[in-house]
Amino acid sequence: MTHVGIIGAGHIGSAVARGLVAQGHQVAISNSRGPETLSDLVAELGENAQALTAKDAAAFGEWVVVTIPLKAIDGLPVDELAGKFVVDTNNYYWERDGHIAELDEKKTTTSRMLQERLPQSTVVKGFNHIPAADILADGAPAGTPGRRALATSSDSADAVTFITKIYDDFGFDTVNVGGLDESWRVERDQPAYVVRQTADELRENLARAER
Repeated sequence: MTHVGIIGAGHIGSAVARGLVAQGHQVAISNSRGPETLSDLVAELGENAQALTAKDAAAFGEWVVVTIPLKAIDGLPVDELAGKFVVDTNNYYWERDGHIAELDEKKTTTSRMLQERLPQSTVVKGFNHIPAADILADGAPAGTPGRRALATSSDSADAVTFITKIYDDFGFDTVNVGGLDESWRVERDQPAYVVRQTADELRENLARAER
């Protein structure tokens, strides 16, 4: 079992934390308002969880989940995340994040932006196209007919292998989209976004994506 830092305690971050604690991982979770505001969540999660600042959660984790609004990534603790796998759950919502010209003009992806923000980390897309409520409710053992699949994207083959194991632990198959520049295929408004799909169906939806 590992030490995992989670930066962001919203719906996705909280669901992933619950799953990881149930699997026996040690979790440190943070939010933008301070550790003291997470006392109820930590009490629910139990002895394998603690609330820390984002910087301390990043330092605590052998790997880290970043699940904060895209507009907030410039505040991430770069040095504490160096050398680690960073799971990126983000999507671009201009209504929340404000318009970002490079994304509006389809010149980059949210995961590429995070990788540029964290040049010494290895970013891997994860849990970005599944509703939070489904993360703990929709998994199934490997080999189950109709098992749900989730996509990932990374410039690192080792990171894809890593997230494939995490997905399997949560009960999902994995489909690799390719490098971070291809991660738009599983973002908002694309056919693969927030729908339940098997691995074959996910591959079909990825192929149907239009930029």
